[in-house]
Amino acid sequence: MATKRDYYEILGVKKGAPSDEIKSAYRKMALKWHPDRNQDKKAEAEEKFKEINEAYQVLSDPQKKQMYDKFGHAAFDPASGMGGNPFGGGFRQGPFTYSYRNYGGGADEGDFGDPFEIFEQFFGGGFGGFSQAQRRPRYSLTISFLESIKGTTKEVKIDNKKHTIKVPAGANDGTRIRFKEFDITINVTADERFKRQDQDLFLDHKIPFTVATLGGTTEVETIDQKLKLKVRAGTASHTLVRLRGEGVPYVNANGKGDLYVRLIVEVPEKITSEQKRALQALSQVGL
Repeated sequence: MATKRDYYEILGVKKGAPSDEIKSAYRKMALKWHPDRNQDKKAEAEEKFKEINEAYQVLSDPQKKQMYDKFGHAAFDPASGMGGNPFGGGFRQGPFTYSYRNYGGGADEGDFGDPFEIFEQFFGGGFGGFSQAQRRPRYSLTISFLESIKGTTKEVKIDNKKHTIKVPAGANDGTRIRFKEFDITINVTADERFKRQDQDLFLDHKIPFTVATLGGTTEVETIDQKLKLKVRAGTASHTLVRLRGEGVPYVNANGKGDLYVRLIVEVPEKITSEQKRALQALSQVGL
């Protein structure tokens, strides 16, 4: 894997620093290296800003921080066999990393305004001369996981006036839709079955021990349909199977991501006497 700087070093804190110290250090470093404050060295600032966000992603999350403290960067390196695991939660964009989209339907065209407003929103308060633009009203709209995948239309009431909000298929948690008078931030509730990483979906699916050993078929329920999945004989638990085009639609583009099914071999907690005798017989022949 490529050499990376220590996350604690990036934020300027000691290993084991408490969460409030990490957050404070992140705020300080993010403000210092925000690209819009470093126009004379924007390329360097963008790289450092990305690095700072990545460090905060890990150190602000107790589980990821614990893994990093134990394994270092290898904990998130796909090549190491430990990292890049979407079932463990994956990475989300930090509060200072933003990507706003224009979906039409009354939304403004062109510039999305002063990026320093996001600092005001996160920390609650302005930063003096850093932001000259007038703050715009912001509202949040919570939708279900399935609605974010398929798209939905909602009616909201703001200042006693009704507005129709069209959420495009494939919208993600944190997607912001800008209108002339205000902004809407989309909040997506978690799903019990599916996890999402960009346009790909991930799903745990249990299969019986006998199917994993002998092979067979199992029925997997995707977002849109039920599919018969062929299981090869000798399939190990946690094997990933890729189903192309069964993921999340691309916003304002054709095509979908993929669905990755993780096959979990189910070992029964209780067995009958007949099943026990059969397994004992198998063990005697070396299975």
